[in-house]
Amino acid sequence: MVFFFCLILRVFASTPGEAESFRAPDGVMPFVPGEKLTFELKWSMIPAGTAVLEVLPVETVMGREVYHFVMTVKTNDFVDHFYKVRDRIDAYASVNMDRSVLYKKKQREGRSRRDVAVLFDWEKHQAEYSDFGKKNKPITLMPGAFDPYSAFYFIRNFNWQEETEIQRPVTDGKKCIIGRARRIKRETITVPAGTFDTYRIEPDIEHVGGVFEKSRNAKIELWLTADQRRIPVRLRSRVVVGSFTGELVAHEGTVQ
Repeated sequence: MVFFFCLILRVFASTPGEAESFRAPDGVMPFVPGEKLTFELKWSMIPAGTAVLEVLPVETVMGREVYHFVMTVKTNDFVDHFYKVRDRIDAYASVNMDRSVLYKKKQREGRSRRDVAVLFDWEKHQAEYSDFGKKNKPITLMPGAFDPYSAFYFIRNFNWQEETEIQRPVTDGKKCIIGRARRIKRETITVPAGTFDTYRIEPDIEHVGGVFEKSRNAKIELWLTADQRRIPVRLRSRVVVGSFTGELVAHEGTVQ
């Protein structure tokens, strides 16, 4: 089983396509260092754990100023007895959000162990994937490619009142393809952190395999606030094994 919150992010690296056109964000960032978002995770109605998304201070990596995005996922004591999860993702993207520079993932899910790093060499236009230091053959990067987690922040840069669909090259270090997401509707929803005016966004999962491929009417949904912050307040996946949901319970350090 792939823990659903990480799976939602991975879907951005799972949609095939050809590079057609790219557009950059409008330059007004909806997030700043110090932002911290805490989500309660549920499988159907059963509490499963927490996920925390943070924007750490700007730093320099491989000679570039970058945002440092961190996600940690932790199952609760009850779920630990069946499928213990302790995941951490560190993603580094240029401060103007036009490409990724470095991606790291420490995955501890049940008996599965991974220690992944993806290095982005923009002089050679290549990305190199390694797991516990064992390197794969470098792959070719499309211009402006993001890692799966930075892509999550990239989509927050768009005014979804105007946009109906966006696309961007995304890579997990093994393949580089086009990820797409489209606006479905505007709606008001209530989560533990409050009531929010939001846009419901759906990533394209038509060609995603695994549990999605086996699930009739499978989908992933993301609700972003309809203001300039575009905070994710709910994430949900519907698959054959049930509905997995993450809802915002607390936020701090967001843009005022």
